[in-house]
Amino acid sequence: MTTLLELKNVSKTFPGVKALSNVHLDLNAGEVLGLCGENGAGKSTLMKILTGIYTPDPGAEIWLQGKKVEVRNTNHARDLGLSIIHQELNMVPDLTVAQNLFLGRPGSHRAGFVDDAKLNAQAADLFDRLGMRLNPKAYVRDLSVARQQMVEIARALSYDSRILVMDEPTAALTLAETDALFGMIRDFVTPETGLIYISHRMPEIEEITDRVSVLRDGQYIGTVVTKEVEMREIISMMVGREVSGDARPRTMPESDEVVLKVQGLNTKKLLRDVSFEVRKGEVLGFAGLMGAGRTEVARAVFGADPRTGGEIFLHGKKVPIRNAADAVRSGIGYLSEDRKQFGVLLDQDVKANTAMAAMKDFHIGGFILDGKIKTVGTEYSQKLRVKTPSVNQLLGKLSGGNQQKVVIAKWLVRNCDVLIFDEPTRGIDVGAKEEIYNLIEQLSTQGKAIIVISSELPEVLRVSHRIAVMAHGHITGFLDNADATQENIMELATVGKAQLKGNAA
Repeated sequence: MTTLLELKNVSKTFPGVKALSNVHLDLNAGEVLGLCGENGAGKSTLMKILTGIYTPDPGAEIWLQGKKVEVRNTNHARDLGLSIIHQELNMVPDLTVAQNLFLGRPGSHRAGFVDDAKLNAQAADLFDRLGMRLNPKAYVRDLSVARQQMVEIARALSYDSRILVMDEPTAALTLAETDALFGMIRDFVTPETGLIYISHRMPEIEEITDRVSVLRDGQYIGTVVTKEVEMREIISMMVGREVSGDARPRTMPESDEVVLKVQGLNTKKLLRDVSFEVRKGEVLGFAGLMGAGRTEVARAVFGADPRTGGEIFLHGKKVPIRNAADAVRSGIGYLSEDRKQFGVLLDQDVKANTAMAAMKDFHIGGFILDGKIKTVGTEYSQKLRVKTPSVNQLLGKLSGGNQQKVVIAKWLVRNCDVLIFDEPTRGIDVGAKEEIYNLIEQLSTQGKAIIVISSELPEVLRVSHRIAVMAHGHITGFLDNADATQENIMELATVGKAQLKGNAA
């Protein structure tokens, strides 16, 4: 078998932290290599070195098809046939899909102006070949996170690459979209090409990879042939312990007190007569396919999107939530699915982000209590096991999963009565996921009313006491966890519009 890529003795040191230490990796032609490890293990750092974003420490070697190369920058990487789809979306929101696809490429302009007609036609042709249903003329700012992710995938596949790196490409995709992506991967991989696939979703690793390499704490642990091992062995290599994927909530709510009641919620574009209750200490999961309305419910309740009808009650009292500030004052916290846009300030440090939602508690007489902010930031970083050299580290320097933990810490410091978690473990590894699940369970035992929205059905089943299933902007049914299975959730999630109209009649 021909070796397409070799990385040897790769180390990378950032101020205060050794991100990689003498890591080795090899990719064979015609294979999909899984790259696994907990957040902070060094996966993304290694791939950023490969694709010219970071410069490695002296002594590192990169070999492409038996030839030693030095990757100078991202453009040079693409010239060498190396492309990457990053975990964090990287597009210009005020440009169209087609403009983002071909941004900065030769031939995208004519007489000094963007040739939109040409770009739209090229984008439409690319989407047809990839089996994607995307509008080239749509503005990226109007797309869901999942559709933005599909644009990123299309952009990477549009380059003439021999080696493609995918860093958590399915984090915001539905099962059907993931299946379509796997079809694209299989079409891409030939005897002349190879693909490195980074994911925390072990079923995907099992399905799509030929071999799996594992990093832990910046060091190379080993490589195994996927079909020759069980996934729990790979997880053990990653985290040093066995993690169960079949657990359900260990505790049940003890109170019947309704903390949050939503009645007849409507929005202009999608939601129709959405009603539900969340009791004290209860975790209510929301499941459904992409576009079903799960995130729209969260945003409408939190005041981030306007609603055309419906009422919201907290502790039995109607509350006028017109915007997010009203929601926060009322005791509602919202962990957005898009932490980069709505959840954090990447150019601020960890402690500032942790205290951000409760800044009124860190002022006296117009002065900011820096010491108190640092104490709180340190406390919650330790509780959530945020991997950072210090709470003074800029958040943008942390891995995506550790950024997610800081967003959660922000709302814990605020001490909200209602917490809405939208894709709480997006981009978080299997070991840290269990920590987040345990944290949600602890919060429920403290009496918090919690909503969890997730595209991963095992996650919904793991944390939820009850599950609300949505389709086409409606709640199609509620399931107690004891009675819920992935099959009956999907049955409710795939109800057709005609059937919904029939039920309404």
